[in-house]
Amino acid sequence: MPRPRPADHGRRRKDAQSVLSRVQVNPTNPPTTKPVMSQTVAFVGVGKMGANMARRLKDCGYSVTAVLDVNTQAAADLAAELGCKACTKLADVTAVADVIFTVVTNDAAMRGIFLGSGDSLLTNAKGKIFINCATLSPAIHREVYAAAEKAGAHSLEACMASSISHAREGKLYLMLAGDEAVYQKVQPMIEQMSVNRRFIGGPGRAAEVKALVNMVMNINTAGLAEGLGLAAALGHDLNMIREVFSQTGANSRVLETDSADMVAREHDCWFSAEHAAKDSGIAADVAKTVGLSLPLNDATKAQYEKMVTLGLGGLDKSGIAELTFKGRHA
Repeated sequence: MPRPRPADHGRRRKDAQSVLSRVQVNPTNPPTTKPVMSQTVAFVGVGKMGANMARRLKDCGYSVTAVLDVNTQAAADLAAELGCKACTKLADVTAVADVIFTVVTNDAAMRGIFLGSGDSLLTNAKGKIFINCATLSPAIHREVYAAAEKAGAHSLEACMASSISHAREGKLYLMLAGDEAVYQKVQPMIEQMSVNRRFIGGPGRAAEVKALVNMVMNINTAGLAEGLGLAAALGHDLNMIREVFSQTGANSRVLETDSADMVAREHDCWFSAEHAAKDSGIAADVAKTVGLSLPLNDATKAQYEKMVTLGLGGLDKSGIAELTFKGRHA
């Protein structure tokens, strides 16, 4: 099993989902001090990412009016910290904010907060703007966009390719989609949360690109784990192998972020294996809609699903090395 992380492990900060995060226009992105933040903001889903996004906007001078989470204690604690309301009803969140961010776990959760038969974020939502940040299928984003439009509201995708610390520091990389005119209404807010962003196109299009990002990241991670596992089995010095990889065609972003953890079996979670399995599954489903076969993605998805089956789904995606090194879980 993975050994405990040593006290000095803070030598580097792993960048989960960060294939694009090196593209920056403002590395520091300090909060603005200008009192022009008239839009009120609320959050549905205040896990590590959502909570840090809320803290960031509060730092930037925005009025965060409400939070809601299935973990009611987490919502209550964050509400106390930010001085806002901890709601238990979705409609109450919509009632007290102009812009509502959602950061939920999967398509079913997204459907539940927007398309449920009872309590819904779309109750009395005319004129509201919903910014949906989770990695979900393009199809659910399109469903929510259409439902919001019918309710007189607006739905934007703001897919994130960054880690928890980036959310707190306003250094996210965001891929956006929906109506560009609506995006422009919230662009100052989005700029306070990100160092760079790309408007992709209509509803579902940012989710498609995010699926591609995570598909390639997961494949790279699985390939690196196999390369290091084979090198170890052959008796090579893995520090030497990592250095050679970094100077050749074997180099990748995940070599920088994950290789040391694979060797040391230090898999503290920044982006879980369970989420990797889900996201590889999204890519597989998208491929089916256009009649493509993705054998590498399918193999990677199977590996991450195996981790979940073995009870390792809560490890970081680097934990896939537990399946590729001799004498570990494989």
